[in-house]
Amino acid sequence: MDLGLKGRVALVAAASGGIGYASALELAREGARVFICSRDGGRIREAAERIKAETGAEVTGLAADVTSGEDAAAFVGRALEGAGRVDVLVTNAGGSPGSTFDETDMEMYRRAFELNVLSAIRLARLVVPAMREQGWGRVVNVTSISVKQPIAGLLLSNTVRAGLTGWAKTLSNELAAEGVTVNNVAPGWTLTARQEEHALTRGRKLGKTREEMIEGWAAEVPMRRMARPEEIAAAVAFLASERASYVTGQTIVVDGGWVKGLF
Repeated sequence: MDLGLKGRVALVAAASGGIGYASALELAREGARVFICSRDGGRIREAAERIKAETGAEVTGLAADVTSGEDAAAFVGRALEGAGRVDVLVTNAGGSPGSTFDETDMEMYRRAFELNVLSAIRLARLVVPAMREQGWGRVVNVTSISVKQPIAGLLLSNTVRAGLTGWAKTLSNELAAEGVTVNNVAPGWTLTARQEEHALTRGRKLGKTREEMIEGWAAEVPMRRMARPEEIAAAVAFLASERASYVTGQTIVVDGGWVKGLF
């Protein structure tokens, strides 16, 4: 299937590894010109070179912290300066630490909201006006299955990602008639470096090893395995594409069947 992404300009946040990297790679494979960022300048430039070598696409890696308004503006500005426009925005950020109500103070809530909600809104505010002007645009937010079914021990993610989903649905309705779509991809248990770190942290609290935690999560999934980042990236690329022109305001769950609800 030709996704109609050849020549499009895409921004992908937090793309030095994991789902962000896989999403940038998938968009580059489809012929998009890709700008990626992460807080670690060395890692993001290395990631850009790997994607470029594998796909032949134009890929630019920039150091930027998406919780910083100045960094976000510089990231978008570099893309506009280099490519003249932005067609696709993939918002993504590292997850908040696992915690329960008793373990979570107000500062942790504030940081989680800044990381997983305001970072996406900030980037959207920088690119959506031009998308409306050109009559075409795609905003894809990488969230979590926690927006469909809260996950024990992930109080912060359960709380703030649901807020982002409400924002995205509202924005999608405001932009729908102008050729700009807004959707979310909600990954299930995915084997990334962050998930491995969560397995270690959560495992210490429960007296389990990292391997036991990962095996336990995989056992909850009907497919009996965790997702690979590229499986999430495929959904991101579809929602970013011309083929998804009549899909907006949706949260696409990619979870191997983990969520038990019908909707």
